[in-house]
Amino acid sequence: MTVHVGVGGWVFEEWRNNFYPKGLSQKRELEYASRHLTAIEVNGTYYGSQKPESFARWHDETPEDFVFTLKGPRFATNRRVLAEAGGSIEKFLDSGIYRLKKKLGAINWQFMATKKFDPQDFAAFLSLLPQQPDGAALRHAVEVRHVSFACTEFVALCRKHKVAIITSGDSEFPLIADVTADFVYARIMGTSDKEKLGYSKAAISKWAGRARDWSRGGTPADLPLLAKAAAKTPRNVFLFVISGAKAKNPAAAQALIAAL
Repeated sequence: MTVHVGVGGWVFEEWRNNFYPKGLSQKRELEYASRHLTAIEVNGTYYGSQKPESFARWHDETPEDFVFTLKGPRFATNRRVLAEAGGSIEKFLDSGIYRLKKKLGAINWQFMATKKFDPQDFAAFLSLLPQQPDGAALRHAVEVRHVSFACTEFVALCRKHKVAIITSGDSEFPLIADVTADFVYARIMGTSDKEKLGYSKAAISKWAGRARDWSRGGTPADLPLLAKAAAKTPRNVFLFVISGAKAKNPAAAQALIAAL
């Protein structure tokens, strides 16, 4: 299966004359990024709706094997009662995201660090996430940031709904590495300005190895699990270098691609 590696977004001032060649037009930044990375996580969809034409343009400007993951809208996740998020979820799914066609990799439903695990309410939220609306398969992943989610009950719930738990690596957030869907979604956040590639060569090798293990259906031996390991089966993997020393993230992503 495929390991897709990328960064968050493609418009960032510090990437100009650094990741992007000097003099490259801003209109061509997505074109350039998509030919040096294999995926991009779109953050703008978290804050507001995008136009259908934007999704279509992103599709047309990128290579055939490139993928986008989208953040679900904060209006769905930043609420007291998650069971009431149906309207926001439906609006997002109807906003034109299917214009990405096969380049729609997964959807990241990100929750604030203050959001605690409420089994009943979270189950209600997961039941609102359609798997195949209009025949188009969707991959859903949840990014939880409160320690109360680090439990076997949460893992079992996500497996029941076939929703991936995002592995937050090298961060202050709980690291949950249990595989709960037919794909894996990881976000690593430990790049440093002190490293030429953002990460040390050893760290690059470690994360590339973990991604390789996941894609081959295994479980990285150096990552702790909360529950019994998932059945061994090949999986697609989405691995993003996020936060940390953001100016270094494209270099780290490219180093991971090279290592893989």
